[in-house]
Amino acid sequence: MSTTPPPPAMTAQPTTTERPADDGALGWFRALGPRGRRAFAGAFGGYALDSYDYFTLPLSMVALAAYFGLDSGQTGLFTTVTLLASGLGGALAGVLADRVGRVRALMITVITYAVFTVACGFAPNFESLLVFRALQGVGFGGEWAVGAILVAEYASAKHRGRTLGVIQSSWAVGWGLAVLVYTLVFSVFDDDLAWRVMFWTGALPALLVVWMRRRVQDAPEAVAVREKSAGQTSFTAIFKPGLLRTTIFAGLLSTGVQGGYYTLATWVPTYLKTDRGLSVVGTGGYLTFLISGAFLGYLTGGYLTDRLGRRRNIWLFALLSAVCILAYGNIPEGANTLLLVLGFPLGFCMSAIFSGFGSFLAELYPTAVRGTGQGFTYNAGRAVGAVFPTTVGFLADSWGVGGALVFGAIGYGIAALALFGLPETRGKELV
Repeated sequence: MSTTPPPPAMTAQPTTTERPADDGALGWFRALGPRGRRAFAGAFGGYALDSYDYFTLPLSMVALAAYFGLDSGQTGLFTTVTLLASGLGGALAGVLADRVGRVRALMITVITYAVFTVACGFAPNFESLLVFRALQGVGFGGEWAVGAILVAEYASAKHRGRTLGVIQSSWAVGWGLAVLVYTLVFSVFDDDLAWRVMFWTGALPALLVVWMRRRVQDAPEAVAVREKSAGQTSFTAIFKPGLLRTTIFAGLLSTGVQGGYYTLATWVPTYLKTDRGLSVVGTGGYLTFLISGAFLGYLTGGYLTDRLGRRRNIWLFALLSAVCILAYGNIPEGANTLLLVLGFPLGFCMSAIFSGFGSFLAELYPTAVRGTGQGFTYNAGRAVGAVFPTTVGFLADSWGVGGALVFGAIGYGIAALALFGLPETRGKELV
């Protein structure tokens, strides 16, 4: 009996057409693994509800102004206080994420913004509402940075931009939910009660915290680094020579992008109702176009930040966002159809620029100080960017809200300049 092996040509060769597990349209999601997918769900839900609680104020602004007898400058102050407090909250949450873990810090921020959003609904006067809104801002400021870091540490370098872009899209989901509830609440209740009901619905995030406590965990690598460096890291680490330049320019980048964004997020609902004379239902319809564009913008920007790189994606959409603001704020009277159509590209561009932030900031800092660095730069930018909505509020009395909106274009110019001080990080492994 022969034991000679068959000729090579006759040997059966296994063939397969299967793609790698992290390939395809949902490859980024599969690559997270079971624990990473739960972390993704927690961060997605937390940021959507963060958005929902934030937009209870801008959507109720006209009713609030009438109830308390406020002028444009005072109503703009609500946003400024929220964003200034968010700077403090974001910095604290970032440090907390490095000290006690991403998930614990995330739950603390969600509870904080939920409790004080509900408290806003019980405010008896302008001053108390201002205080409650500031405290809401503390929790609001910390949620995104902590949630983004949690997911970034599970995501693969190949898909990190896309993964964080989808997380960012949850902002549009929460915004859309807020508009739906606003349309319902203000159609059912008198304005003097409706704004309070809007704030009371901000209790929803408490349910998410219960789920996260049981199901979501930090990435093992992040836990190992935290245990190894316990007590050895400090807030000042991000201002030391090796990271100082990064911290300065990342903060400047965040200031420009968020100054432009919150100018629009705060004042577009008021612009539609006062300058354009739209009803509650009409305003909701126009915002639907804006939010639909925002949702697709987040997803597209996440894809492009992996394809083009972090810096090119931000440069592209900084330019397009500035152009859209100038066009939107100068639409002639009576051209409301054009106003409706332009809402989509406006929402698309001002959101696509954000998609790369979660991955870009995470990649700029080492694991030991990632929470501190990302929490501080993102929210310091948010706090300084708060000047923009207030400026628009004071200019609105003389320029009109539509005319004052163009001030937001300046923010995108600042963001574009800040990129000259930051490196490209596409494909970088987190260490």
